[in-house]
Amino acid sequence: MSTIRERNKELILRAASEEFADKGFAATKTSDIAAKAGLPKPNVYYYFKSKENLYREVLESIIEPILAASTPFNPDGDPKEVLSGYIRSKICISRDLPFASKVFASEIMHGAPHLSAEQVEQLNAQAKHNIDCIQSWVDRGLIAAINPNHLMFSIWAATQTYADFDWQISAVTGKTKLDEADYEAAAQTIIRLVLKGCERDL
Repeated sequence: MSTIRERNKELILRAASEEFADKGFAATKTSDIAAKAGLPKPNVYYYFKSKENLYREVLESIIEPILAASTPFNPDGDPKEVLSGYIRSKICISRDLPFASKVFASEIMHGAPHLSAEQVEQLNAQAKHNIDCIQSWVDRGLIAAINPNHLMFSIWAATQTYADFDWQISAVTGKTKLDEADYEAAAQTIIRLVLKGCERDL
């Protein structure tokens, strides 16, 4: 029974991610989510109680990996390894959770009305931790005197674009869907740009 329950919840969550990403919270109907999941509409309410709860579950599904991506950050870590690992993790999120990533981006652009105070605090604390870590590397001369805030913003923009702006990427590349080689090339390119930009001046 638990296996069926988890399978159904996963189907609904995946369908909800796509519907919310495509239509936004207000315009999305639970009947459309159920139809995309291939399940009766009452199942949506049985597992998630309301559209609002389901939307928050979609947000939670992306917040957890976003927070986990920062695990390598610590002042004593090697900047090249930490930044490379972080970039690869962020690219993986865009590859594996593209619809939830779009939902999260839309949520942030609208002032995060559905995020809990705890989630906002976690995300802000994570960003501050990462920025403080980069600043410590700057202070010790391990990387160039680069602004840590804007370095983080640049990494976010470069990695999340592969989920949030997939239509544009498809139009430019002529591909309906990027493959593993494309994501690897993306990771390598961003890593090279970031690490070269962080090299100390001779």
